[in-house]
Order: sequence, then structure tokens, then C-alpha cells
Amino acid sequence: MTQPVSSGTDQPQRPDMAQLIAQARRLGITMATAESCTGGMVAAALTDQPGSSAVFDRGFVTYSNSAKQAMLGVSPETLRRDGAVSEAVAREMSLGALQAAQVSLAVAITGIAGPGGSEHKPEGRVCFGLAQTGEPPLVETIEFGPLGRDRVRAASCAHALWLLQRAISQTERNLGNRPED
Repeated sequence: MTQPVSSGTDQPQRPDMAQLIAQARRLGITMATAESCTGGMVAAALTDQPGSSAVFDRGFVTYSNSAKQAMLGVSPETLRRDGAVSEAVAREMSLGALQAAQVSLAVAITGIAGPGGSEHKPEGRVCFGLAQTGEPPLVETIEFGPLGRDRVRAASCAHALWLLQRAISQTERNLGNRPED
């Protein structure tokens, strides 16, 4: 599912990190990240928060295809067929992080931060994967556009954190601990 974004302003704001960590802790949710184009920014945002060690297990920075394969079990066939910037790879990255870290929630990011890109994979295209124990993985592509490397990476980090927050909040609703927003 591809979502175009014209300027990055349509994207959700970065969630309140203290709330995200507290909510995950209260629910017993543990997390891992699998990052390519953001190079560890999501893991850093989580670990900047005091108390994150109660819920954050590890981050995988898998910039190269060989790292995606070795650390997360991404299939060489998937990389060959779909390329590193694809929903298929984001899915495998999130599932690989979930399994390798033995956590309950994992988010993955792979994209073209820029500069550059191609006609088929333009600058600003970022694919996300979210894997959660007992749930089918979610994958999506956001077209941030050619905002510049720093802005694409920052928007990608914020979106990944928002995906984590949304999954944690949905878990809480499913448990009946919080009314629907």
C-alpha cells in the first residue's frame, strides 16, 4: 500500500516517547528495530528515553544487502526479485528482527533517502514493515518525495515511531484497557 506525501507535513508527528515507553512497559511489550536508510535513528530515539531498557531489546542496522541477509534472514531471492527498497524486503526485515531478538514488536525501514534514486525507485520512497507476535505483518510504502536526505530520514524515523505507537495502542485497546481513540 503506497501512500504519497507531498511535503512531509501530512505525516503524523513523532509520538511522545515517554508515553510510548511507559505504555509498552505497562503492557509487557518488547521491541526491536531493523533499519537501513535511517541507520539507527529509530533505535536512538527509543534509547534516548530513560527507562527504554525495560522494553527495547536491540536495533539492527542493515545498510547493505549482505547485512540484511546475515542479520535478519532476508532472502537473496527477495532482494534479487524486488530490490532492497520494497515492501517484500521490509516485511522480511521486520519478521527477521522479531525472530532474532525474540521480542513482541519489530519495525523495519528500507528506502531511498537521497540524493538520487531512479525512475522506478525515486528519492523519498521508503518502505516500512511492522511485525508483531500473533499478528500478520503490516507493510506500507510512503512517498516522501525529494525532500533532501536529512528530511526523508527524519520523516522516516517519525513514521516508524508512529507505527510502533499505533501498534502498542491497538494492543492496549484489544486487551480492553483503553477506549477507542
